Amino acid sequence: MGDTERQTAGGKVLWHFTMSLDGFVAGPEHGMDWTAGASFRPGLVEEYASTTGAVLGGRKGWDHSPDPGAIYGGAWSGPLFVLTHHPEDATPVEGVTFLDCDPAEAVRIGLEAAGGKNLEVFSPSIGRRLLELGLIDEIDLHIAPVLLGEGIRLYDNPGGGPVRLGRVGAGDPAAVVNVRYRPVSRPGARDS
Repeated sequence: MGDTERQTAGGKVLWHFTMSLDGFVAGPEHGMDWTAGASFRPGLVEEYASTTGAVLGGRKGWDHSPDPGAIYGGAWSGPLFVLTHHPEDATPVEGVTFLDCDPAEAVRIGLEAAGGKNLEVFSPSIGRRLLELGLIDEIDLHIAPVLLGEGIRLYDNPGGGPVRLGRVGAGDPAAVVNVRYRPVSRPGARDS
């Protein structure tokens, strides 16, 4: 399977994550240590750092990783917005704005701050709400060859209907994407 087209800065709202093969974007307690050792296409981080104008995240993720300088390994800097119902108890951090508004207003604010570049959404729950509102332009996933078994899912909507997606790029937009992996480690296997 080939990689998708390179990302461009077009004022899009991107729901963007590295995701495990079983659909988790973070481990338990928002842990991200499972991404260590993942191999990305050369230049990918720089590509996203250069096309991202602003980031919108949620309070739970922020509380577990409150470091705006860690986005893209420090390759990106810019306005970071954290959507929360309780901005009054958030610790102020330079470059971070805590918003208490509806998600559509947060997108408006984020896109304005992005200055024509993309607004990246780093929150599963906010992304789901924006998808329901028709405010997500693209879902951009990097599937890591790992099965987590538990954690924070990209999309969790019990009782909701399916959301049909069309693949970006050349070819049939409804085509199934095929991936093939072999286990490198097995649960419960003895090390030799």
